[in-house]
Amino acid sequence: LSPLSVSTLTLISRAFFELKSYEDVSNDDIRWEDVEGHFRCLESELKKKLEELEAKERLVTEKESLIAERETAVAAKEQDLLDGVQELKDAAVAAIMEARAAHKVSCSVKDEIAGGKSPGRAEIAERVTEELTQFCERMDSKGLLNYVMENLNNLSAVCRKQLSVALGSATDPACLVLDALGGFFSPSEITLHGEDGKDPLQCTRQSCLVLMEALSAFLAKADSSADNFLNPEIKQHAKAIADEWKPNLALDSIDAVNGKSLEARAFLWLLISFRIASEFDADELCKCVLASAHHRQATELCRSLVLPQKIPGLVETLIESGRQIEAV
Repeated sequence: LSPLSVSTLTLISRAFFELKSYEDVSNDDIRWEDVEGHFRCLESELKKKLEELEAKERLVTEKESLIAERETAVAAKEQDLLDGVQELKDAAVAAIMEARAAHKVSCSVKDEIAGGKSPGRAEIAERVTEELTQFCERMDSKGLLNYVMENLNNLSAVCRKQLSVALGSATDPACLVLDALGGFFSPSEITLHGEDGKDPLQCTRQSCLVLMEALSAFLAKADSSADNFLNPEIKQHAKAIADEWKPNLALDSIDAVNGKSLEARAFLWLLISFRIASEFDADELCKCVLASAHHRQATELCRSLVLPQKIPGLVETLIESGRQIEAV
């Protein structure tokens, strides 16, 4: 035999003996079903772990999405707050500038008078008209009211006439005046007092009255186009203000009437200016007229309110209460 043949026989013999050693192994020791079941268990556990990992991944994704939404909402709120702060700053700066401008004009007139240089009526009227027109063009009701308050004692009949002219430069004169009436009845009415014995609340009310008189004069000149300024929405707003003012008048007695002259007169001018007198009871309006009877505008108020049938009763009431001059 060749060496190669001997080597091959040796390998075959070794393999034969190795196979022989497995003859005694029982077929019951390792079954295919057991192996298959084992791998099925492993596969089930792997699937379960995979599902748990996928669930955790979804949860993390949802949380990330929620965090992103919250970050966006917080950023939007921060921007809104910044915008609001900026608007307040701009409004404050504008109010300061307007107050300075109004104060400068008022002081310049006073300084000229104090220095012996008394400006002419035409010069004063022109200056006041320019200032009033600026407020009206900007629809700045607060600035306009503050200007009238600061110059209330210096507003002559000529300047008040210029106020009605200046209202014509406003895009919505009726709305401008309505916006200025918001502080007529202040919650802090009892404790609010100004310097030098002046009551800021009374100054505010007198200034509101001046604005309503000017609006009435402006609408009277507008005549046929007045209805364009007094649209239903404006009238409804005016009536809402009148309904708010009415309980504060308390005109149930003569003493109360005597103490509510300015408020009653302003209430009547509100009804006259916005032409809503027909919305209120004539007897109630007569009480307001009685409160204003001592004022030079009493006759004009009666005529504007169209209360001719009530005049005899008003005159009799004034006579009975000892106010004969006012009755005349």
